[in-house]
Amino acid sequence: MSQSQPTPPQLILRFFRMYCNPLLVEAIEGDLVERFEIRASKKGHKKAKRLFIKDVVQLFRPEIIRPITGTQKLNELGMFKNNIVVAKRQLLRHKMYSTIKIGGFALGIAVCLLISLFIKNELSYDKHIPNHENLYRVLNNYKLDGDIIRWTWFAPPFAQAIQDDFPEVSLAGRTLEGNGFGAGKTNIRIEGEMQNHYEGDFIYADQQILDLFQFDMVHGNLKEALAQPNTLVMTRKKAEKLFPEENPVGKTVYINDNTDRPFKITGVLEDLPSTGFFQFDFLWTLSGREFWDGEQASWESQNYQVYVRVNPGTDIESLNSRLSEIGTKYILPVEKRNGNPNAEEEMKNMSFSLQPVTDIYLHSTDISDPYRKSDIKYIWIFGIIAAFILGLACINFINLSTAKSANRAKEVGLRKTIGSYRSHLITQFLTESILYSLLSFGIAIGIASLVMPYFNELAGKSLELPWTELWFIPTLAISAIIIGVIAGLYPAFYLSSFKPALVLKGKLSMGSKSSRLRNALVVFQFTASIVLIIGTFVVYQQMEFILNTNTGFDKEQVIQVRGTGFLGDQTTPFKNELLKISEVSNVSVSSYLPIRSTSRNGNTWWKDGRTKIDAGITGQNWEVDEDYIATLGLELLEGRNLDRTISSDTSAMIINQEMAKKLGIIDNPIGQKITNRASNRMVWTVVGLIQDFNFEDLRAPIRPLAMRLNYGANIASIKMNGENIASTLSQIQGVWEEIAPNQPFVYEFMDQSFAKMYANVKQIRNILTSFAVLAIIIACLGLFGLSVFMVEQRSKEISVRMVLGAKVTQVVSMLSFNFMKPILVALLLATPIAWYMMNEWLSDFEYKIGLSVQLFVLAGLSALLIALITISFQSLKAAFTSPVQGLRNE
Repeated sequence: MSQSQPTPPQLILRFFRMYCNPLLVEAIEGDLVERFEIRASKKGHKKAKRLFIKDVVQLFRPEIIRPITGTQKLNELGMFKNNIVVAKRQLLRHKMYSTIKIGGFALGIAVCLLISLFIKNELSYDKHIPNHENLYRVLNNYKLDGDIIRWTWFAPPFAQAIQDDFPEVSLAGRTLEGNGFGAGKTNIRIEGEMQNHYEGDFIYADQQILDLFQFDMVHGNLKEALAQPNTLVMTRKKAEKLFPEENPVGKTVYINDNTDRPFKITGVLEDLPSTGFFQFDFLWTLSGREFWDGEQASWESQNYQVYVRVNPGTDIESLNSRLSEIGTKYILPVEKRNGNPNAEEEMKNMSFSLQPVTDIYLHSTDISDPYRKSDIKYIWIFGIIAAFILGLACINFINLSTAKSANRAKEVGLRKTIGSYRSHLITQFLTESILYSLLSFGIAIGIASLVMPYFNELAGKSLELPWTELWFIPTLAISAIIIGVIAGLYPAFYLSSFKPALVLKGKLSMGSKSSRLRNALVVFQFTASIVLIIGTFVVYQQMEFILNTNTGFDKEQVIQVRGTGFLGDQTTPFKNELLKISEVSNVSVSSYLPIRSTSRNGNTWWKDGRTKIDAGITGQNWEVDEDYIATLGLELLEGRNLDRTISSDTSAMIINQEMAKKLGIIDNPIGQKITNRASNRMVWTVVGLIQDFNFEDLRAPIRPLAMRLNYGANIASIKMNGENIASTLSQIQGVWEEIAPNQPFVYEFMDQSFAKMYANVKQIRNILTSFAVLAIIIACLGLFGLSVFMVEQRSKEISVRMVLGAKVTQVVSMLSFNFMKPILVALLLATPIAWYMMNEWLSDFEYKIGLSVQLFVLAGLSALLIALITISFQSLKAAFTSPVQGLRNE
C-alpha cells in the first residue's frame, strides 16, 4: 500500500494566495510546494511544515503583495500609510514614554502568554485517552456528621458487580495502587542476571484496564497482555533501560528476588503522556492473583480503584442514582452477617457515583485517592492574575496616552480645522495603539522564550512555545490587534473629542480632565499589586509553618534506604551492622511512615465486645518493628513499647491518642482489647499509648492509628547523630553492599521526602511571588511615567516656589503626597479583598497560620515604599533643578 503524499499546511497556503500578486502566485506557489516536498522527504513532515510557514512569512514583502486598486482603496491605503508614519514619529519623539508603554505591554503580554500555556497544559489532562468522553472512575461517598467523605477504594468484586448489574456499563476494570501488596517501588531482576534494579512505579491491573485506556503498544498484543497469570507489561523507557536494543516480550523477571513467582513480560507500552493522572512504569496482572484466601470474593476489604466505560449517551445522573443498589445487594448482607447493628443506617449514608477521568486531575482535592493532582482553583487564580497583569499594562498605556493629551491637542485641533473627520482621528490613534501592541507582542515572545526554562522550573512543567501548531501565530496576531484596540479605545475617543476652537484659543485644560480617571486606574493597579503582595506573604508564611511546625515525629537526620523487602532473615543482621556505626543511633524497618508514598492500611475498629453495639471507627493499621518509636522520636505516653521477645506481643497494639479517644478508652487504654473485624476473629491488646503525630498531609486532621509488630518491609529508616553526614552515608552504603551485594543502594532524607509532600504549594508560592514582582514592576513603570509627566507639568510652579524660598524637602513632599493618596486608597481596598481570598485558601489546611494585622501592614508599607522609591527620583530631580532653568523653559 502506498503512503499518502505529504501536503503543506493549507491555512498558510491560503494566506499566501490571499496576499500574493495574482500574476506571481502560480510560479511562486509551485516553488514553495516543490521545496516543501523535498524537505518532507529529507527532514520529515513536521519540519517541512515549519519551514513552509517560515517561507510564506518571509515572502510577505511589498514586491509580491497583491496591488490595491480603485480610488477609494488607494485613498484608504494612503491614509493608512500616513497613520503609520505619524505613529512612528510619535513613538520616536517620546522615547521614554514609548519605552514605558511598550515595555509594560511586553511584560504583561509575556506573563499572559506563559500563564495561558500553563493553563492550557493543565486543562489538557487525560484528553488524550481514546473515548475519554465515556470513561469514568467510581467514587465512594459517605455522609458523616453532615459532611460528604469521598474515596476511591473498593472491594475486589465491585468492578464485576457494576458491569453485571448495570447494562449501561459496557466494561469495568480494576487497579491496585499505592504501596500495598508489593505495589509501588520495588526490586526487579532479569532472569539470568544477578543485579537487581530498584524501579517504580508498579501497579496491579486487570486486562480490562488495557482495554479501557487503550494505551499505545510498542511490543506485544494489547488485547491479551495481562490476560494470563504472572504477566507484566512495562513502559518503553523502562524496557530500553532494562533491555537496551531488545524486544523484552517473552523474557522473565523476578520481583524482590522471589524466584518462586517469575513474571513473563507480555508487552511494552509507549511512554505515558505527562498530562495524564495515570502514571506508572510497570503493570502486573491481577489475573489469578489472590492476596489472601477468599480475597477476590470478599466485600470486607477495600483496596481497588474501579474504572468503567459506559455506553455513549448514558444518562450519568440517572445511573448514579441507581448505583447504591450495589451496597444494598452485596455489602448490606455481609454487614448484617457480621452483626453490625448499624448496617441499615450506614447503607443509607453510603452512595456511589461516577467521575469523568478528565476531571480527576483538577477536580479531586476532596477525594482520597493515590494520584498526583492539582486544583481547578489555581487555574482560576492564575487566569485572574494574567488578566490583572494585562490590565495593568493596558492601564499604563491609557494613563500615559491621556496624560500626554495636551501635547496632542494642537495636532488634533489643526487636523480638524483642515477637514479631518473624528473617525479619521480615531483610526489614527487606534493605529498607534495597535502598532505599540504589535511591537510589544514581538518583544513579549522574545521575553517568554528567554524565561521559559525558569518558568518551567517554577511550575514543574516542560512547556514550549507551540511554533509548529497552526493556531499559534494567527492567535498571537489577532490578540495583538484586539489588545491594541482595547488599550487605545479610550485615548482615541478622548483625544479625538477636543474642540478645535478651544484648542486653538489655548483654553483646553492641560490634561486635567482625565486626572480622576488616571487616579482611579492607579488605584486599580496598586490594589491588584497589593493583593498579590499580601498573597505572596501569606503563602510564604504558611509554607514556613508547614515545614517547621512540630509534627510530633523527628524527621531531621533520618535517611530512608529503599528496597529492603527482599532481606528476609537478613533484616536483623542488617540493623545490627548499622548500629555498630558510631553516628547511627537507631534503625527501624517499616514501610509505614509519616510521609506520602509509603504504605497505608485503613481498617474499621471497635472496642472488643462492642462490635454489635457501636458503630466502628476508621483508622490505620500499621506494621512496624520494635525500634520504630525510638527512630522517629515518637513520644510514648503510657504503657510500653512492642517487644518481639514477649510472645504475647504478636497480638499487641500501640495506639495513638485519637484512636483511644474515638474508642472511648483514653482514660485507661493500657490492657484494653480492641478488634478490627466485626466477627471478632482478631483481638488485640493495647500495650502502649503514643502522642498524636501528623502522619498525613497537614491539610488533614490527625486520624486514629494502631501499630503492631511485623518485619517484612521495604524501607529502612536510619537515625544519625553525627555531623559528618557524608562519612556516615558512606559507611551505611558499605554495610548495604556487604549484606546485599546485588542490590542498588537507594536512599533519601526524610525531611526531603516530607518537603516533597508540599511541592505543589511551593510551586504556587514561587509562581505567585514572580507574578507579584512583575505586577509591581508594571505598576511602577506607569507610576514613573506619570511622575515624569507631572514634574514636566508643574515645573513652572516648582521654580516659582523655589524662588520664593521653598525647601527641597517641601517640594519633594508636595510632589510625593499627590501620588501617595491613590496608593493609600488602594491599600484600603486591597486589604479586605486579600483577607477574603487568603482566608479561603487557608481553609484547605487543618494546620495553618492566622491572618495577622502585621502582615497586612507589612504588605502595605512595602507597596508604599516601592511607590515612593519610584516617584522620588523625579521629585528630587525637580527639587534640585535650577529655578532659572525651569522658568526659562516655560
